[in-house]
Amino acid sequence: MSTSSVPVPTPNNSFDVIIVGAGIAGPALACALASLPPKTSAPLRIALLDRSLAEPNRIVGELLQPGGMNALRELGIQDCVDGIDAISTFGYAVLYKEKTIHIPYPDKAEGRSFHHGRFVMSLRDKARNARGVQLIEATVSDVIEDAETGKVVGVRTTRKEVDASSNSGGSATEFYADIVFMADGWSSKFRSQVLGASLRQPKLKSHFVGFVLEDVILPIPKHGTVVLIPGTGPLLLYQIGTHETRMLVDVQGGLPKDVPAYVKDNIIPFLPENLRDPILDCMAKGKPKSMPNSFLPASLQGSKSHKAGAILIGDAWNMRHPLTGGGMTVALSDVVILRRLLEPLVSEAYDALSEPGAVPPRPFADWERITPLLTDLHWERKGLASTVNILSVALYDLFGAEDENLNVLREGCIKYFERGGECIAGPVSLLSGLAPRPHLLAYHFFSVAFYSVYCLFTSPRLTAQTSEDHEGQDSSVAVSRPSMQSPSIDQYPALTLRSIAAIYTAAIVFLPLVWTEIRWW
Repeated sequence: MSTSSVPVPTPNNSFDVIIVGAGIAGPALACALASLPPKTSAPLRIALLDRSLAEPNRIVGELLQPGGMNALRELGIQDCVDGIDAISTFGYAVLYKEKTIHIPYPDKAEGRSFHHGRFVMSLRDKARNARGVQLIEATVSDVIEDAETGKVVGVRTTRKEVDASSNSGGSATEFYADIVFMADGWSSKFRSQVLGASLRQPKLKSHFVGFVLEDVILPIPKHGTVVLIPGTGPLLLYQIGTHETRMLVDVQGGLPKDVPAYVKDNIIPFLPENLRDPILDCMAKGKPKSMPNSFLPASLQGSKSHKAGAILIGDAWNMRHPLTGGGMTVALSDVVILRRLLEPLVSEAYDALSEPGAVPPRPFADWERITPLLTDLHWERKGLASTVNILSVALYDLFGAEDENLNVLREGCIKYFERGGECIAGPVSLLSGLAPRPHLLAYHFFSVAFYSVYCLFTSPRLTAQTSEDHEGQDSSVAVSRPSMQSPSIDQYPALTLRSIAAIYTAAIVFLPLVWTEIRWW
């Protein structure tokens, strides 16, 4: 850790804001902050740093829910999904056993799916052209702290050498700013340093193994597809280009040594026929990419244990299972809230200017004015963030676990969707980020639980019926034939015990997730 008592006030390395990480949240935040000063005044000086400005190649961050599209519109950067071969998405199709359940977004809402790298490059281009933003390729190695107060006042970096023939490995450069945002993703190297004693460790839920299939037709075009497969987590498919469809295989526990064999044996037999050959062709072309799926509740920032001068955003701060595709929606919505909270500080600084064009005072220099805004951010984001976070993990536990009680809930969830109407519109409005209401999530989750109990007692199930009188057969030989029968009264005591266990399981899945969202220390 570096310390410095006096920042170096040169135009090349002194900024109002430093943003570490130019993935999704970083460029969006740069654009948001750049839009705050009046166009007739000097812009904020914003440094947007990333270790590589080449197009990234990731297998998640490719589906933007309608709520995320709304956030892009609020930030004025909705055109970042244009010109990247993005595909309009209108909901989901859930494939379970022999059923295909259509779950459309409410009110013809529309999301987008795309290549992650193309969207990132579009966001970076938008940030690069924003007033006062410098997009810099540099690897951040450490934060710089004031020797007396311990406040973060900058970062130490290694900049990539322009001269490719140089063997120096890059030049060391220090950048200084009044506030540093850490948007360096799920594997953030600064998370523990910024949060201190309030740090929570990410919990690994599973891994995604990603494939790109060519020229396939999904069960319902322009819809994300969720396939529930016994013995493994849910499988996702969604189109990311005119000719390309992403397939994400959820693997619980460690990654298999032979992924192609795992997919052939455990996945392909449960998929529609038209998908099988494209998957085999894709696996024959090379090794697939994988990605860990982790859950990280957001910690309250701005506390005494938190490092002054630095703020975490995006996956560096808060992660959820990507099953519901809500990560980018939450990150972009956080940026919308941050811009609104910081706008009065910037307006006050610029209103104090004595004459047009004069250099403004530093709007983010007083950390004591920032800390209450971080508390506001923590709680104002809860409507959307907690809804998406809880839903993602609860759905994953419901769809991915091989547990008798969870299987009761899963069967009930499918039957709940089959009812249609509000039983579809409510849950999908939560998933899409259009209804940021945790109480509505609780209502539908426990409605599913109690409807699952109802289905236990009323739904016909496959049973073996014994018949002793069959033409052409010895009447003394009993023959068992399968039939569908509703539970009889003598089965009610056992079903009652199963019902209690199912409701209890629903509670121990849901309520601890709620606790992670309301806990602030």
